[in-house]
Amino acid sequence: MSAGTTTGGAVHGVAGPRTGPGSASGVGSGPSTDPDVGPRAAVAAHEQAPVQAPPRRRARTEAELRALAEEGQRLFGDARGVDGALAVLRWVADELGRGVAVASSMANAVLPHLASRALPGVDVLFLETGYHFAETLGTRDAVAQTMDVPVVDVRPSLSVPDQDARYGARLHDRDPGLCCAIRKVEPLRAELATYDAWVTGVRREEASTRTGAPVVQFDEKHGLLKVNPIAAWSWDELVGYAEEHGVLLNPLLLDGFPSIGCAPCTQRVEPGADPRSGRWAGLGKTECGIHT
Repeated sequence: MSAGTTTGGAVHGVAGPRTGPGSASGVGSGPSTDPDVGPRAAVAAHEQAPVQAPPRRRARTEAELRALAEEGQRLFGDARGVDGALAVLRWVADELGRGVAVASSMANAVLPHLASRALPGVDVLFLETGYHFAETLGTRDAVAQTMDVPVVDVRPSLSVPDQDARYGARLHDRDPGLCCAIRKVEPLRAELATYDAWVTGVRREEASTRTGAPVVQFDEKHGLLKVNPIAAWSWDELVGYAEEHGVLLNPLLLDGFPSIGCAPCTQRVEPGADPRSGRWAGLGKTECGIHT
């Protein structure tokens, strides 16, 4: 992954040095006089070194992905409910296999759960901005531990202290657009450059900027296929799926936070208010830039 690390990944062991030739207990002193010890040790070290996977690359051309987007729009333009979501996910899994990634904000685990049913082992990308609520990180950890998916933490090139040093503390208060660009938009752009399709949890009822979200589209911004399998779902359908399948919801969702982002830029929302009105409140901003 270009900027990601996998949560819960395996740790490769490293063999310790031999302290004496032919000695299982390591008892011995002085350098070995055996001329073959050096070459044998080098071969052993080479054999024990973890094998690096080749860098991921897109398998489809832009023209092929545009054609797939048109096909998906014809097949799934009216997809609704659980059956519709699973149908489009199985289609994209059949078409692109491991070229698919799921992006999750960890406001809930519904999308990773759905995706794992259609494509077990699919990469779930989580933008680790360094500013998340503890509840959001807990949801991420639970997904990694309980579902058949690797959670990939996608991190910005600058740590929070490095960003503070370069731009001043609390950049999110002074220029939230730049903060989102550094911590979300650019890291995701770099990560998606290695996939053929990404799956999102965008729902039309979330905001006026999302009312026209299609189930399948070609993403002009990132140059790949974009699938929004739950675009037509209501809030009640989302919660109903979670309850039926025992899927975790971020505790903040039921504590006045219907839309959850970074902690400094997310506030509780009054009942009946626009679900995204608690994001960047008072700053005239409703989207981080990922989907716009």
